[in-house]
Amino acid sequence: MGDRSIRIINREYLAKDRPTNVISFSLQEGECGGVNPLALGDVIISADTAAREAADGGMEFFERLSFLLLHGILHLRGYDHERSGEEEAAKMRQKEQQLFRILTKEGLLSPTGL
Repeated sequence: MGDRSIRIINREYLAKDRPTNVISFSLQEGECGGVNPLALGDVIISADTAAREAADGGMEFFERLSFLLLHGILHLRGYDHERSGEEEAAKMRQKEQQLFRILTKEGLLSPTGL
């Protein structure tokens, strides 16, 4: 989705009136959490923000998009970098980097590798 749409979702659900790169919504939390233990949740990515971040970071758009998806999935698996302190944030960064390296090495982070 684009920045306009993700800003609306960010404002309505997270009380943050700004666009962001990725938002994860867990299906394992809340009153219906755990109904389907195989369904982790939804990951929403702003293609607009991902494109800007890719350009700013000197990387391919698909690479940035893939990293944001990985980031969102880690949130769904319980990793946190915003509310749990620096130690947990460091664990999440380490896991992101580890998985990103594996996926890159295996050639899975390319439009043709999927």
